Amino acid sequence: MLSGMLFVFLPLLFGYLIPLHKKKPLQHINAATSHLVTVILALMGLSLAALDNLAQNLNQIVTITAVFFVSISVCNLAILPIMDKIFPLNSEGNKNTLPLFKMILESAKLLLAVAGGLLVGLLSGIDLSWVEEASELILLLLLFLIGIQLRNSGLSLRQILLNKHGIIIAAVIMSTSLIGGLIAALFLDIPLQHGLAMASGFGWYSLAGILMGDALGPVYGGAAFLNELMRELVALLLIPTLIHRYPVTSIGYAGATAMDFTLPVIQNCGGIRCVPIAIVSGFILSLSVPFLMLFFVSL
Repeated sequence: MLSGMLFVFLPLLFGYLIPLHKKKPLQHINAATSHLVTVILALMGLSLAALDNLAQNLNQIVTITAVFFVSISVCNLAILPIMDKIFPLNSEGNKNTLPLFKMILESAKLLLAVAGGLLVGLLSGIDLSWVEEASELILLLLLFLIGIQLRNSGLSLRQILLNKHGIIIAAVIMSTSLIGGLIAALFLDIPLQHGLAMASGFGWYSLAGILMGDALGPVYGGAAFLNELMRELVALLLIPTLIHRYPVTSIGYAGATAMDFTLPVIQNCGGIRCVPIAIVSGFILSLSVPFLMLFFVSL
């Protein structure tokens, strides 16, 4: 396990201090980040293979995932439609057919990385004592690159602070997700701080799975990954259906993915007016994930 929050935040901070003025280096960083995420998720699968009583642990992962997903989703969707009425947002998208199946397959690739690591670990019989240390080193590099991406996302602090809809959506998702996490923790009879940490992924399944797995073990890591992945998959199905009547709900439920993976769907279905709101909301939520998650697991 990483020795403290400082060792996680330092690479993120150092990365954020690096401005890039050319697109090509940033494209290389984006590609490297994608590859590192795949590698570290495969290592998560290897760490699952090293668990004793694997069948029992997999059952536990599914149970934890189901409880957190239902609890958090219900809390999110209980409040977001109310925000649509209080803070209405006009959407003007089209109804073009979207490559939803292709986008779902992209998410499934990451799930296959975990499954592939698990199968290799189970079938190869190799020594897996090195997996935890390797995961920590790759995590530090990944956070450094994520810091660079955040710095060069095109958003200034001024733009974030002045976007009312983006701030409201991010605040609602944070607060309702944390309430859902507390409810799930009580239901599962686990420490409340673990429930709050599990609820702090906001749809960023790769980083949530990595951080929770590093802090609390592969069972929580696997559950966090699946919980946030399910949010993204459901968001991809909800956005085309709901965004014309409930744009705040659609953008909000997408969570951190509203600034990247689900953004093309939001833009196509909701129109250009939804784009800056989605980016700001997703940016705030993305920036909050490592801070909140590591804060709660350190309590």
